[in-house]
Amino acid sequence: MGNKRVLVPAEEVDLSLVKYEPQVIPARHLTGWMFKLFVKMLEMPVIGPFMVSNMHKQMLPLLRNTVIPEPPMYRPQFPPQEREEGVVTVDEDGKPVERVGVALNCLPQYDPASRWNSDHLASSFRYWKIRDYAHAYRSKFVTPSMVAEHVISVIKELGKKQPPMPLLISFDEEDLRKQAAASTKRFEQGNPISILDGIFMAIKDDIDCYPHPTKDGTAWLHEVHPLEKEAAAVSRLRSCGVIFVGKANLHELGFGITGSNTTYGTPRNPHAEDRYTGGSSSAPAAIVTHGICSAALGTDGGGSIRIPSSLCGVVGLKTTHGRLDMEGVLSEHVAVAVVGPIASSVEDVMLVYAAIVGSSAADRISLNPSPPCLPNLASYESTDALGSIRLGKYTEWFNDVFSTDVSDKCGDILDLLSKTHGCKSVEIVIPELQELKAAHLVSMAEAVCSLIPHFEEAGNQVSYQTRHSVAFFQGFTASDFVASACLRRRCMHHFMEIFKKVDVIVTPTTGMTAPIIPASALMYGEINIQATAFGVFPHRYMTNEWPHHTMVSAYLMRFVVAANFLGFPAITVPVGYDKQGLPVGLQIMGRPWAEATILRVAAAVEELCVDSRKQPASYYNVLK
Repeated sequence: MGNKRVLVPAEEVDLSLVKYEPQVIPARHLTGWMFKLFVKMLEMPVIGPFMVSNMHKQMLPLLRNTVIPEPPMYRPQFPPQEREEGVVTVDEDGKPVERVGVALNCLPQYDPASRWNSDHLASSFRYWKIRDYAHAYRSKFVTPSMVAEHVISVIKELGKKQPPMPLLISFDEEDLRKQAAASTKRFEQGNPISILDGIFMAIKDDIDCYPHPTKDGTAWLHEVHPLEKEAAAVSRLRSCGVIFVGKANLHELGFGITGSNTTYGTPRNPHAEDRYTGGSSSAPAAIVTHGICSAALGTDGGGSIRIPSSLCGVVGLKTTHGRLDMEGVLSEHVAVAVVGPIASSVEDVMLVYAAIVGSSAADRISLNPSPPCLPNLASYESTDALGSIRLGKYTEWFNDVFSTDVSDKCGDILDLLSKTHGCKSVEIVIPELQELKAAHLVSMAEAVCSLIPHFEEAGNQVSYQTRHSVAFFQGFTASDFVASACLRRRCMHHFMEIFKKVDVIVTPTTGMTAPIIPASALMYGEINIQATAFGVFPHRYMTNEWPHHTMVSAYLMRFVVAANFLGFPAITVPVGYDKQGLPVGLQIMGRPWAEATILRVAAAVEELCVDSRKQPASYYNVLK
């Protein structure tokens, strides 16, 4: 085979020989006019393909120089799974309202006194939960229409701030008032639809939602993607009485993990306005963190729900591939992408998840999913089920972070979880993580394919960041894609063997807290590249400011892509703050269809951290 590396079959890999390989690639930060020039060169007929080829050679040697014995797996496929313990099954063929009712019964008893007592609220910061809004409406403290006016006022205020806080791409005051008035009337008549009636939610702008056009963070996509039908997840939430505030900003077309958007402006982190929110579901996470909405819908193709949720200090759930119907989501046919909820608490994520859960007809045939379940957090059996959970930790991977604040906070809470609930920590080894990351990168090219015919028509309306991504992803070959699919089958074997020994795999969600937004990136965007990759730009033209020289993308994506590439469910829950006061998130990844297990562990982690939660620097109490 020449110089190629030949892998033994996955089942023959000797785990005792596996050594973790930290990957901190020295890089330079390219932005401003030099980034603009770089993109223009990528698009030139001769030099562009040469540069892209060099980029791929730097990033894909583990795929291109390797013989992989496994056949390709183009979409995640799972063996049958055993039923989880201490769970309640929900009927995905039933009405969303009924599923939400089941989820509500799974939550611990609601105590209004503890939530509304002024002395208690003054002792530590608490987000208002969905059940708090429901109690306020039923007790006639406020009405949905009153809250709507507060929301409208806050959104206008944020729009005038300097620096700007561009949270919503599409916002219709009158439509919001109309929805709120209908909900208010239902409460006045004593017949709210569900616990979600009157709850305000933002929808990421790659999900179809009337009456807003779907632009996916661009200035042009709505012209080629007319709104014909509401997304399945949105329709299910609407049937429960949810009020939609509008379409939330994102990293354009979802092709990035910082949340940068040069067309509508870059959302800023509510904990520190000079920091990114993370992406691509940037504004959905920010709008929840600001306190404006109880929840939001995002999409996750490479950590795009979990990264911003972690950096903003809220909860974000990525479900099993095929668990939710992707109809009406622009990434509907992308194997690594799912739609999912973002909220300030695990219980609110559970309620939203219950409303939207349900596989498409095609996925039920091809994937044969286990019935969706929820943890019964209201029963004593839940505590017993929690005590039997085995936590898988690959210590060398766990500790491969930019700042030890991250790994220390996550490690401390896992120790406390074991001490408090008896969870057992199991040391694991995961082979071929670097190969998995390279394979996931190639698989993302699937998201570009459906849009390629429209880029030429869009012309100069496409941002430089997106033009860079398109040039980069178009350069992948059919051989690259097949090799990526072969790696999926191989890595699926490795992880499923691990899940025979543990129930969840725990890591930090991101390897660093929220990075600084460079002022020079606001107009054209930015990229972190290896200085030696092209031999085009001398070092003096590239900045080396913290933390970009350490490859922001590598640290933000270090722990999240396995769940996307292999289709596993994963959730991030806030566990504290670094020395700069920026949120740290813990990721809990489960075996296929085991959303109930990761929700159970996340709820326990959240309870242990509840008294340490801090109010964001920018927070609005719209439930006045």
